[in-house]
Amino acid sequence: MRDGDLLAYKGVPFAAAPVGALRWRAPEAVVPWSGVRPATAFAPACLQNGVSMPGEVLSRTSEDCLYLNVWTPAANWAAKLPVLVWIHGGGFTNGSASMPLYSGDRLARRGIVVVTVAYRLGAFGFLAHPELSAETAQKSSGNYAFRDQIAALQWVQRNIGAFGGDPTRVTIAGQSAGAMSVNILMASPLAKGLFHRAIGQSGGFFEPVQLAPQYLLANAERDGVAFAASLGATSVEALRRLPPEAVLKANAGRISHPVIDRHVLPRTPFEVCSERRQTPVPLLVGVNAEEARSLSDVSKVTAPSFAADITKTFGPLPPPLIEAYPFKTDGEARAARIAFETDLRFGWNMWTWARLHAAAGAPVFSYRFAQHPPFPQGSPYAGWGPAHFAELWYMFDHLDQAPWPWRAEDRRLAQTMAAYWVNFVKTGNPNGASVPAWPAFAGSTGPLLVLTDKPTVGTPDRPNALAVFDSVYTQLRGAPLR
Repeated sequence: MRDGDLLAYKGVPFAAAPVGALRWRAPEAVVPWSGVRPATAFAPACLQNGVSMPGEVLSRTSEDCLYLNVWTPAANWAAKLPVLVWIHGGGFTNGSASMPLYSGDRLARRGIVVVTVAYRLGAFGFLAHPELSAETAQKSSGNYAFRDQIAALQWVQRNIGAFGGDPTRVTIAGQSAGAMSVNILMASPLAKGLFHRAIGQSGGFFEPVQLAPQYLLANAERDGVAFAASLGATSVEALRRLPPEAVLKANAGRISHPVIDRHVLPRTPFEVCSERRQTPVPLLVGVNAEEARSLSDVSKVTAPSFAADITKTFGPLPPPLIEAYPFKTDGEARAARIAFETDLRFGWNMWTWARLHAAAGAPVFSYRFAQHPPFPQGSPYAGWGPAHFAELWYMFDHLDQAPWPWRAEDRRLAQTMAAYWVNFVKTGNPNGASVPAWPAFAGSTGPLLVLTDKPTVGTPDRPNALAVFDSVYTQLRGAPLR
């Protein structure tokens, strides 16, 4: 369908519906159709409970959900424009490729083709089970979500030229679980050659697997057996016969994580990157200054309850990690709690991703988003500041998607960030004539760009605390696996 000076194609299938016998199998090719297929409406989102962001509305969901959307300014197939493939976030349990905030129209008008892709979520995307592993030559299961993403990238390689895109200039990008997906695709041998630059926003997968033993295939298979038993299913075939709603209801977020599966992800991204075996493409990667503000309610945290609150939320953690965030008063304890979770879940991961990739000799550009959006009182976002996903309205240049009192400085930053991101998609470097200089990341101290309405060059937040994470995680990696 035409959108002013753009063409938008919505609900384009890139794989066969993963239903019935195809549930918990690698995506298969679309059955060709005859005639003209309408591409004027978004397809249903993948099955999920809840939404990925406050205020998000999902009109339809379905197990039949492997579709993508394309926005292109190209008037003909020979244009060969660079391509941005966006992978949505949502903790691998929520989200969609059709969220209005992800509309590619604003970025496409800057001279690129934008593609947004769906992938299976929750148990549909990540269930591992011994019977499923036995069905494959690789004896692996889980990670169907990443197989979906790879299938979408293969579709782009085969077809994006018909939309005016250049299959030799593809950037994969994502936020939160989407950024973790980018991290995993860069480490996966199955995705090599399918992209040429990468953007990771607030999400990576570098923690020691000793902290998350459920990511190991044998443990994930054990959890899959328990999941099947909870549904009264004595075999995978019985699981496949269950209504999708029953699978969705029973999972409730329990199975929703990557698996070190011998195939899609033979080794952890930390191991792959430490050995410099990742796909060595230019990388733009960063974190928001106060990620945890939108993820945890710290209003009841006090100085005496600080450590207990962390243990309750995250389980037992090595004491040096907690001790790296000093405080005296209750107010300082709440700020330390935000800083701790920001670094635990995002800050250390993004810093490590930048360091390891730069050490491999690839160009890296790192950022910290520090703008305080004008979230109004009474909105679900009130008081959050530069929290998790706050950068998305700016990076997509879609302030219009929220009825907030945007200021001139917000509009200025949206223009700047959109320019940086599109420059990177076009050239592998965010710098350009219309934006402040962004130096390449060179080592553990940066530099990085602090993104506000007046961007400045800076260094990573809380370097001493990040160094403690390094030390503790190095020791953990030498511990036996469970």
